[in-house]
Amino acid sequence: MTERVGSDVDVEVLVIGAGVVGIYALYRALDEGFSAQTLEAGEGVGGVWYWNRYPAARFDSESYTYGYLFSKELFGDWRWKEEFATQPEIEDYLNHVVDRFALREHIRTGERVVSTVYDETANLWVVTTEKGSVVRARWVISATGGLSVPHYPEIDGLDDFRGISHHTGAWPHTPLDFAGKRVAIIGNGPSGAQLLPAIVDTVASVDLYQRTPTWTTPLNNAPITGERHKWLNDNYEQIVKTLTTSPSGFLHEPAGKFSTADSAEERQAFYEKIWLSPGFAKLTSNYYDMTTNREVNLEFCEFLADKIRSIVEDPRTAELLIPKDHLFGAKRPPFVKDYYESFNKPNAGLVSLRETPIVRVDATGIETTETHRDYDIIVYATGFDFGTGALTRMGVRGRQGLDLSTDWEDGPSDFGGFSAHLLPNFFFPGGPHGAGGGNYPRYSQDQIDWVIDTLRYAREHGYDTFEPTAAQQDQWMTMIETLAPQSIFSAEHSHYYGANVQGKVRKFLLNPGGRGKLHEILDEASSTEDYNGALSRSRRTTDADE
Repeated sequence: MTERVGSDVDVEVLVIGAGVVGIYALYRALDEGFSAQTLEAGEGVGGVWYWNRYPAARFDSESYTYGYLFSKELFGDWRWKEEFATQPEIEDYLNHVVDRFALREHIRTGERVVSTVYDETANLWVVTTEKGSVVRARWVISATGGLSVPHYPEIDGLDDFRGISHHTGAWPHTPLDFAGKRVAIIGNGPSGAQLLPAIVDTVASVDLYQRTPTWTTPLNNAPITGERHKWLNDNYEQIVKTLTTSPSGFLHEPAGKFSTADSAEERQAFYEKIWLSPGFAKLTSNYYDMTTNREVNLEFCEFLADKIRSIVEDPRTAELLIPKDHLFGAKRPPFVKDYYESFNKPNAGLVSLRETPIVRVDATGIETTETHRDYDIIVYATGFDFGTGALTRMGVRGRQGLDLSTDWEDGPSDFGGFSAHLLPNFFFPGGPHGAGGGNYPRYSQDQIDWVIDTLRYAREHGYDTFEPTAAQQDQWMTMIETLAPQSIFSAEHSHYYGANVQGKVRKFLLNPGGRGKLHEILDEASSTEDYNGALSRSRRTTDADE
C-alpha cells in the first residue's frame, strides 16, 4: 500500500537536522519519491559547520573525502581550495548542494525540535518545535549527529562574567574582534588547538587552560592545485570505491606492515614520515599494530614527546604539553598547524588545571587555586555531549513508555547505531554507536543508504513499520560491549566514552566493530522478507487493505 500524504500524515519522511548527514538523507528520500521535509534548529544549513565558525575552524579529514560522493558532476564541478577546507568554504559547499539539488524548498530553518512522540494508534510520529509547529510523519530520520550539543564546563560563575564569552560550538555569526584583547581558552581539544594559533598574533594575551594534554600533531595542509583537482576528477570511480569500502573511509595508503618488520632505526624514520603525513593518516597509515601493541605505541609517543620538546622553548611548558596518562589515539587527536609554536610567543600562556584547578569564573575573569586572571574574552572549547546529547533533549518517546531522556541515562541501547527497539520508524544515523572511528560522513552515508533502501523496500512490499526486534538489538549491543574493551580509546579521557561530561555514565559510544561489523549485521537483518521480524504491517495498513 502506498501512503497518501494528506490523510493522517503531513509528510512521509521527516528529517531533523540539515547538516552533512541530514542533507544527504533529504536528498535520498526525495530521490526515491517520498514526500520529505527537514526541520533545522539553525537559521541556515550546515549543522556543525553552521554553528562552529570560530577562527580557523576547518576539516581535519580531506575535503573531497568528507564531501558527497553521490554525484560525479558535483564532485567534479566543486573545486576545493585546500586539502582541509575552512568553515566558510564548507558552509558555501553545503549551501551549494542544497540549491543545486533543489532541496531548500523542503527545509524549514529556525525550527528546533522539542517533542518527538510516537502515536501507536495511528503509527506515526508527532513532532513539535519550540515555535509550536507540529509535523505528523510516518518515518523520522533524526540526523542531529554527535556534535550538536555544546558542553560547557562544570565551573561556578559562568554567568557572572561581564566580558564576552562563547562556546566554539555556538559561535556568533558576527566576527569577534580579538585585537588587543586578553583572552582565555578553556579546553585543548581540536577546537581549542585550532583557535590558539589563529589568534595568538592578534591578542594582547592568551592563556590556554588545559586539563589533560593531548597528542596534537601537524595537520600538514596544502592547496589543491589544478593538477591535483584533475587527478581527483580522473580517478573519481576508484576514489568512491575506496571511500565506500575501506574500514576508515579515507584514501590514506596503509603502512602495509607491522612494527616488527622494521629495525629500531627504521621505525624512527617511519615515525618521521608519519609526523609529516596529512591529518588522520597518522592513525590510518601507521603500523598495523600501533593501536594494539602497547610497546610500539609507547615508542611512537616518545617520538612525539621529543618533537614537542624540540618545538616548545620553555622546558616546563613542554613537559606540561606532553601526555603522561594515555597512548596516542586514546583520545581523539587534534591535527592543527603551529599549536606548539604558539607557546613560544611572549603573550601566550599555559595553565595546567591538574596543578591549579579553576575555582570559579567571576565578573572580570577566572580564579584558580593559584591566582586570579582578568580577561576580556573567555572561550569555552570544551567539546560536546557526544552521541546522546541531542537525542535525549528532543522529547523522544516511543512505545511502552520508552523515554530517551531517562531510559538512556545508564547508556544507550540501539541497533546498528541508528535505530532502537520500541522506537518504530525512528532512525538516528550518526547517533550513539553510529560511527566506527573513521571518516564520519562515509560511515553515516552507509547508514542513510540502508535506511532509505529499507523504506523503499517497505513501500514496495506493503510494510509500514520498521522496528528492530529485542533480539536484534541485543545481538548488536553484545557486539559493542564485547569489542569495546579492545578499543584504543580511553574510558577515562575520551569523549567517545562521554568522559568530558561530568556525571555522564561511561559507556562506549562508537561502534568498535567498525564498518565491517555494521555491514555484516545489517546484511543479516535484511536476509529475510520481513527483515527477521523488524518489518511489519500496522493494523491501520491492514484495515485499509481489506
